[in-house]
Amino acid sequence: MKKIGIKVGDVMTRDFISIRPDISVLDCAKKMAKYHTGSLVIKDGDNLRGIITRRDIIWALIKKSRKDLSKIKAIEISPKKIVAIRPDLDLIDALKKMRKTKFKRLPVVVKNRVVGLLTMKDIVRIEPDLFDIAVAHDTMAIREEDEKMGRKEIGRPFRIGICEECGNEDMLYKVEGVLLCESCSDKM
Repeated sequence: MKKIGIKVGDVMTRDFISIRPDISVLDCAKKMAKYHTGSLVIKDGDNLRGIITRRDIIWALIKKSRKDLSKIKAIEISPKKIVAIRPDLDLIDALKKMRKTKFKRLPVVVKNRVVGLLTMKDIVRIEPDLFDIAVAHDTMAIREEDEKMGRKEIGRPFRIGICEECGNEDMLYKVEGVLLCESCSDKM
């Protein structure tokens, strides 16, 4: 993928919500609800210690159900692997790192000091075309309503182009590796 010239530091969220490592999981959930966010950056001073997401809290609810969530510390359930990115890198580099690691949120650091948080939402807000690239590689796909409801799955619209079946220009769907318009995909 070709670099687009927009740096991570230009689009990252600077006013991210952070917590200390010893904050309880219950308090994390309350903070996420209060600020309407899906993740919290775990910092010790200015140093990155991890990131905790809604999914981590749900995991804690299920796996540690015998324990009181007010007694479990955020650092205990945050993923051990920390993937961060530098603010001077291109958004394409960030997208590649997100795809490779399957993380949708990357803390932005300079010498282990957290300066921001980059999310897929930040990238799409600035450069919507990058969403199609992410979806085309199946790591950040958002399921369509048909798929959620158990109806025939034809996938997300891939892009506007020429249908490989009928030759008409239309919104294309990827069906078994072939780009088809909606009417041709219904025939399969």
